[in-house]
Amino acid sequence: MDESNINWILAVACLLAGIGLGALGYHLLNAGADGRQRLRQRLAERDRELSALRDGLDEHFDEVGRLTEALRHSGEALTARLAADAAALGGHTQSRRGLAVDAAAPSSDGSEDEAVPTPRDYADGSGGTLSEDFGLKESDNQEPETPRY
Repeated sequence: MDESNINWILAVACLLAGIGLGALGYHLLNAGADGRQRLRQRLAERDRELSALRDGLDEHFDEVGRLTEALRHSGEALTARLAADAAALGGHTQSRRGLAVDAAAPSSDGSEDEAVPTPRDYADGSGGTLSEDFGLKESDNQEPETPRY
């Protein structure tokens, strides 16, 4: 064979190998781009689903608000009707607002010292935990310690 033919054959073989390697590299790089495109589509679908869910939730809360308002109006109408019927029957004439409970009248003798003390939920000292024998000691000769609040 002639030397010039070998050069041409080698050039064509290298050209074909380069084209094959280029096509393989393009396919591998394009596969990553396709995955990213599918991921973007899934993300867009999730965003649409989330916005539809938010819209549905807003509509739900609006409906619940309307229903509670209607329920409140019905309760007020029922209270007014009961008060009118009681007045017509000569019952208790003092009008009450809803189901409000009268507050207990404070004692007139001013003895606030008789109130129940607030329970302690901490331990003495800096440890922060109660010992196993807390409250079990009998101390007849000591004065009771004032609780810290």
